[in-house]
Amino acid sequence: MTTKSPLANLLSGVLGGLIVLVVGAVLIATNVIDTGDTKTVVRETPTTQPTATSTGTAGRSVRDIYKQEGRGVVFIQSQGVSTESGSPFGAPQQGTATGSGFVVDNDGTIVTNAHVVEGADSVQVRFAENGEFIDADVKGVDVDTDIAVLKIDPSKVSGGLTPIPLGDSSKAQVGDPVIAIGNPFGYSRTVTTGIVSGLQREIQAPNGFTIPDVIQTDASINPGNSGGPLLDANGRVIGINSQIATGGGQGSVGIGFSVPINTAKKLLPDLKAGETVEHAYLGVQMQDVTNQLAEDLNLASDKGALVVEVTKGSPADKAGIRGGRTETGTGVPAGGDLIVAVDGKPVRDSSEVAAAISQKRPGDEAKITYYRGDSKKTVTVELAKRPNSAPDSPSQGGNGLP
Repeated sequence: MTTKSPLANLLSGVLGGLIVLVVGAVLIATNVIDTGDTKTVVRETPTTQPTATSTGTAGRSVRDIYKQEGRGVVFIQSQGVSTESGSPFGAPQQGTATGSGFVVDNDGTIVTNAHVVEGADSVQVRFAENGEFIDADVKGVDVDTDIAVLKIDPSKVSGGLTPIPLGDSSKAQVGDPVIAIGNPFGYSRTVTTGIVSGLQREIQAPNGFTIPDVIQTDASINPGNSGGPLLDANGRVIGINSQIATGGGQGSVGIGFSVPINTAKKLLPDLKAGETVEHAYLGVQMQDVTNQLAEDLNLASDKGALVVEVTKGSPADKAGIRGGRTETGTGVPAGGDLIVAVDGKPVRDSSEVAAAISQKRPGDEAKITYYRGDSKKTVTVELAKRPNSAPDSPSQGGNGLP
């Protein structure tokens, strides 16, 4: 029987990193079990029946997907990983972090989360639960999207590599069945099932900026699942499991978040080549608009993204976009510009503004249409390179820092 390691209350609110951090031989997590026992746990409901796709056609069974695509999921061990004070990714620690990843080609390319490997002195991966560890090179890390790419020598993998096909996350629909495979709490290649619970969510990247278009799922994921794949009913990757919400508790409550695979596909060429990924930057803090907020602040529209604060010297600031200036009883300052379109395409909330900016590169122009009071204006903004970390959020709150 395995013995339970000491509890460490590292998980509260949103768990920014589903890695398991080990200091010495101790797994730092909640209700963690000694990794000396790495039995595979398989939860299939039921394993013999096929899942269904969003179009109603039969998909593959969970058992089949686990047997095939599961071989492409790796256990990652990173030595010397540390987390920064004040980050939602955990208290300051240094030791061994364990997470998950998956093979995407026959050349030995592995995709995982940036927070699993960033700052590591060495990284190793393992395929079989009792297999040998293989050294991995960190080819590229993008903390803005929490994505990292590793490279291993394919000749060192007994039985060869099993790349997992990449799907199209833009086709995911709420209610679609999904499968998560990873290594929660050190349990190798654990599979759980669920559905797509929500789309176009936002989560915080390790550097404080927001990651848009995130997939929400109720498939059970926990510390150690970080970097593992979220698969559709045909065994294609549609997301990279990254964070969970705990509701103030200490474990999964069925609310997990996956970075969309389309984001990773766009960055893969640069990350594989070891190049630095540069992201476009507008420099605004935004608040989603509700019917009630529009009424309380007498806004010209009940849709859009209300600018709460503009970062001084940012492209938005230089273009004359304004943030809120007057305190109100709503907790949101009044007087800020209300963004309603980017490049002529209407936006309903801050996540759509962030998503539109994320498609651009530094130096690109964006036409921002907004209301200032009842006056509708359009300004052309030349986007800059995003700074290394997000400016402090204003005390009033708000969403999005594209």
